[in-house]
Amino acid sequence: MVGALNLGLAVTSLLTARLGLLVGVEPGEASPIWPPTGLGLAALLLLGFWMWPGIMLGSMAANGFTSPPAANIPTAIGTTLACPCAYWALRKIHFRTELDRLKDALALVFLAAFGAMLISSTIGTTLLMLGGDIRASDFLATWLTWWTGDAMGVLLVTPLLLTLVKLPWTRDVDTLKSTEIIALLAVTFVLVIITEAVFGILFLTFPLIVWVAWRFHLPGAAPVGLLASTVAITAALRGTGVFAGHSLAERMVILQMFNGSVALVALLLSVALVERQRSRAELERTCSRLGEVINHLDQAMRPTEQTSSGIGQNAHRTHEQSGHLLGEPDTDHAVGRRAGGPAGRRAGGPAGRRAARRRPAASQAARGHGGHPHR
Repeated sequence: MVGALNLGLAVTSLLTARLGLLVGVEPGEASPIWPPTGLGLAALLLLGFWMWPGIMLGSMAANGFTSPPAANIPTAIGTTLACPCAYWALRKIHFRTELDRLKDALALVFLAAFGAMLISSTIGTTLLMLGGDIRASDFLATWLTWWTGDAMGVLLVTPLLLTLVKLPWTRDVDTLKSTEIIALLAVTFVLVIITEAVFGILFLTFPLIVWVAWRFHLPGAAPVGLLASTVAITAALRGTGVFAGHSLAERMVILQMFNGSVALVALLLSVALVERQRSRAELERTCSRLGEVINHLDQAMRPTEQTSSGIGQNAHRTHEQSGHLLGEPDTDHAVGRRAGGPAGRRAGGPAGRRAARRRPAASQAARGHGGHPHR
């Protein structure tokens, strides 16, 4: 199984290398975009480190078209080392192939594309110069083209492959969205050709890339960016439009600045939007769980309040009953006793009226015996 996968990777690398050589700057020189590099890194990230033999076999087969036999194996070794180094660097920061975090996108840009690809470009260009395929004066231009070509392969091809693998192909396809993506790809193709050939400007494609990234995120922005870069590479090779009147080195600088801008806008904007939506969804879930907890606590406290009220009422009735049994006065009617209760009977009850009738007789007897003299 492992051998079959490595063999399939080698064959696919060879085919994509042929596509890359079709847009090569000149025979014997590097391509502005090298798809096998992005393919190899994607294979390592998805299938594991044991895919490196397939990368090396594919690199040896591809370099057989551009490198002399003596430099073929060393060049393949240098090319092969770049992808495992990029894979190792991404694994160190816990890279996620879903590309749903800005951290992962930045790591793919700076660690894998700009950093690790220095290995392959330096080794490959040096061996080409030592083999007599390029002059020493062309070393910097070839090295820069090689490095940016590998970097563009990582920035444009790797995200596309990672996205295609993660797409939910088993679900029902939205016909409207599929039609919209196809229409946007066609508009991108036409727009790049028109703006490059007629107006000599390429930046008009960026609003379209931003719109695609906003609507479809990386599954839409990655193919649109790759298509725009491919058309721009073709224009640079012909020397038309914005590339007219410039030397080879100047054309490569302009081209790779455009390709890099397209790749960075498509990748970083898409990932930032995905991360924002995920953070918002997590916040909404947290608020929903918090609301459920509050409702649960509210429902749990209501029976407690009713039970506490019932306990208080029962205690009050028990106190009253115990007071009656012991002969204690009813505290709830203390005021009433002074006015009209048992204590008030002295004034208004039957005992009070009898006492009132006895008071005049007692006072008269007192006056008769020792009070006032009789008249």
